[in-house]
Amino acid sequence: MMAEELIDTRLLEELTEQSQDLNSDAVRITREALAEYAQAEPEPEPEAEPRRRRWRRGSVLAGAAGGAVLLGAARAGAAGAGDDIMALQTAASIENLAVTVYTTAAGLPFIKGGNATVAAFIAKTTTQHTAHAQAFNAAATQAGGKAQTAANPKYAAVVQQMLPSIKTPADVVKLAITLEDVAAETYTANVAQVSTPALRKLFGSVAPVEAQHRATLLAVQALLAGGAPELIAIPTDAAKLPSAAGSVGFPDSFYPTKNASPISEGAVQ
Repeated sequence: MMAEELIDTRLLEELTEQSQDLNSDAVRITREALAEYAQAEPEPEPEAEPRRRRWRRGSVLAGAAGGAVLLGAARAGAAGAGDDIMALQTAASIENLAVTVYTTAAGLPFIKGGNATVAAFIAKTTTQHTAHAQAFNAAATQAGGKAQTAANPKYAAVVQQMLPSIKTPADVVKLAITLEDVAAETYTANVAQVSTPALRKLFGSVAPVEAQHRATLLAVQALLAGGAPELIAIPTDAAKLPSAAGSVGFPDSFYPTKNASPISEGAVQ
């Protein structure tokens, strides 16, 4: 049980507001990228125009759902284009797996009939991961590659091993933390691995959204382990939160990348 100490509720409210602003910032970055892409992109051939318009519309919708979308992956240099496509496909494979896991979790009886805040988080996060997958695939196809519709093979196997042992909300949270961490670490590493500023903007803006998911889940995990599931609520009774609630979600000063997926791990074969 975590020690019961008073915390500064004003700081908690400020952190909550900053958290809610994160996805709004991602949408803003997406719109900026749209403008940059429109200004820099050469005029397309007539037969290519319909596909490009469809891709742009899909990208805008994905960004509006909370994912920061890259426009301009097709301008990657020839030497780095192959690696860029694989990185995008691997990212899409991670997002596809996350969508599957969260969708499965949402149908579990102890989630559907359990804590309403946890259920709402799962629903919102599923929407965001779906948007991220669409954005990564849109960028991959725009760069000349194929969309990745399959789940990441390495972590799909891990999920299959863990699913039979999932009996409680805490089990779901533990699995989700693993997936969110892999996503955040992978995209953080990708920032230094891709070949264009636009791609770095994409991965650099999606990574903190996944890190935010992980931070939320770590806080939920701590409250479940501490025997205080009633505090998992929005709004919550801030005065009753343990002091660790303000720090448990952020165990690292700098986000690690040791568990980042190699760019080829989820590439289309």
